Amino acid sequence: MESIAQYEAHSAEVELSLLINGECLSVGQLGPDFLLLDDVVAHPPTEAVIKMRVDEDENLWRVRLPEGIASERVSLALC
Repeated sequence: MESIAQYEAHSAEVELSLLINGECLSVGQLGPDFLLLDDVVAHPPTEAVIKMRVDEDENLWRVRLPEGIASERVSLALC
């Protein structure tokens, strides 16, 4: 009789956030030089921190928002 390999499926729990001056904004999509916010809060150019949590692992990295956050735009340039 053949044995059939059994695999357990796992869906990672992923959370992306932009931490800026004490605020935590939810990030819908992250690219190499941009991010898309779920909700927009106007903010002038500044430095911020992106937080990425996958299951129990968390990574933080500093970014610059050279154009700030405009209240009518959900896409932000990063550098």
